[in-house]
Amino acid sequence: MTGIPIVDTHLHIWDPHRLRYAWLDGVPPLNRPHLPADYRAVTVGINIEKMVFVQCEADFAFFREEVAWVTEQAAADPRIRGIVAWAPLEQGAGARGALAALAVNPLLVGIRRIIQFEADAGFCLRPDFVRGVQLLEEFDLPFELCIKGDAQFMNTLELVRKCPRVRFVLDHIGKPFIKEKIREPWASCLRELAALPNTCCKVSGLVNEAAWETWTPGDLQPYLDHVVACFGFDRLMFGGDWPVCTLASTYPRWFDTLLNAVSACTAEEKQKLFHDNAEKFYRV
Repeated sequence: MTGIPIVDTHLHIWDPHRLRYAWLDGVPPLNRPHLPADYRAVTVGINIEKMVFVQCEADFAFFREEVAWVTEQAAADPRIRGIVAWAPLEQGAGARGALAALAVNPLLVGIRRIIQFEADAGFCLRPDFVRGVQLLEEFDLPFELCIKGDAQFMNTLELVRKCPRVRFVLDHIGKPFIKEKIREPWASCLRELAALPNTCCKVSGLVNEAAWETWTPGDLQPYLDHVVACFGFDRLMFGGDWPVCTLASTYPRWFDTLLNAVSACTAEEKQKLFHDNAEKFYRV
């Protein structure tokens, strides 16, 4: 383990008894309450100082209720310092009211409207969606990019270029095809994204893109090396992606794998990756 205080930038918690998450119907191992007490139990021995909650794809009608429920959970576990909420950015200028209502909550630190699940690879370039993302500048909120696949990544590059005054963070290093050992065009797209100054990247979710039952640290290493080479240690943040990560790993195994992967790095670099960059980006 490490003595570094950890900011986990990618925490999911949910209670299907309180809100509806249709996607959980197809994932039986996750289809039960996952609460802060459960997270606390699986992270014993890891110095988790702060967490950022990231929206969990509750049915869209409940996006306000999800934020309210997580705010209640944060009152019980004040280590939850930030909430990345869902918002209907595809409404373009019409999303302003929803964003204004969300922004009243002092825990709000970002917006995620998942692109990955859209059948249209060009969804993120629809004019209304682009305008909705551009609105985030008014609220000084970053946008979380959750994508999958080559076409989505290429279109995402154009989205970021169209929103130069919005801060972006790429979730799960762009979900490369680790199981298939495919690196291109993901590697080139990542390098291109990192060249844009308003971007950073979460080192999270890698185990879920690898072979769940048989992955080894060596399978992840080339992808981790490339992320570090592209973004450097000033624009990378650790994310646990609990409990989704449990489909492929325990939380400690993922944490230790990443810690070992950067074992040769300086103490300052590890401090940035696991703590400082997250505090700065999310202002928590």
